Formats: sequence, C-alpha cells, structure tokens
Amino acid sequence: MALKSFIQTTAVLIIMATMLYSCQDEEQYPIIPEIKYEDFVLLYNPASGIIERGVLKISFKDGDGDIGLRQNETTPPYDYNLFITYYEIQYGDTIEVFLVDPVSGDTSNFHARVPILTPEGNNKSIKGEIEDTLFVYNPNSDFDTIMYSVYLVDRALHKSNVITTPMIRRN
Repeated sequence: MALKSFIQTTAVLIIMATMLYSCQDEEQYPIIPEIKYEDFVLLYNPASGIIERGVLKISFKDGDGDIGLRQNETTPPYDYNLFITYYEIQYGDTIEVFLVDPVSGDTSNFHARVPILTPEGNNKSIKGEIEDTLFVYNPNSDFDTIMYSVYLVDRALHKSNVITTPMIRRN
C-alpha cells in the first residue's frame, strides 16, 4: 500500500509541476525594439600609446524578434540597422562630428550591421546584448571628450528609442 500511495503522490506532484510550468507566461515585449545603454570600455593600444577604440555595450528587447540583416542585404533601407552618431564636446557644446578618411576623402559613419537574431520556435520575443567596437580617437581634433547616440531598426523598419552614452574622456 505504501508504494502505491508513494507512486500516486509522485504522479500527482509531477502533473502539478508540469501544469504550473506550462502556465507560466512567456516573456512578451512590444514589437518596436527597445534598447538600453549598458557600458562603454576604452581600449588602450600599447603599440600606438593611445586609446584608439572603445567597446559599446547595449541591451535590447523586441517582441517579434525581427532583429538583424542577412549578409547579402546591403542596399537601403537594409544596409545598416544599428545607427550610431559620434559627438565631441567642444567648448561645452555637443557637436556631431563626421570623420574623414585622409586617403579616400570619404566621410565615415559608425553605423553597424547586426546579423539575424530571430529565435526558433513559436515565441519570437527576444532580448540580449549587442557589443560594437568603435573608434574613439580623432587625429584631427584637439577635444578629448566624446559621446555617442544610438538606435536600432528592426526588419519591419520599426525604430527603437534613442539612447545616449555618458560623456567619455579619451585620455
């Protein structure tokens, strides 16, 4: 009798645990991506003796998981999906700066391409972190404090909120 009671009790507990687990809500987010500033780490280059780059870390959430570009997608509006603007603090004012390649004369931007991140399965809600290594050194500038603004665009062309990094001193 004790074994039968034990088996029945165990079976009931397993069924109850399964029901409780299956009743848990899946995380749901809005279909417009949401981003949040997490960190910025400066990287010192011992060969040049200067801080040339930094790693920007942001977190994101998206309700339908349509974040990312395929490798062969290179024409607007699918050429970039992480938009980053570079600013210098010049005499107390925040000024957008376009870096010019000294060889080609082309204006550089800091925009980036996040690859496809859509999860498998029925629940497409997604959250995670994105890290991007950015140039922080501008050889044509005498100013040492910079900042970035950032936003993310999903495949449906929903634009996330815009975040701004704190001021970053390069030296």
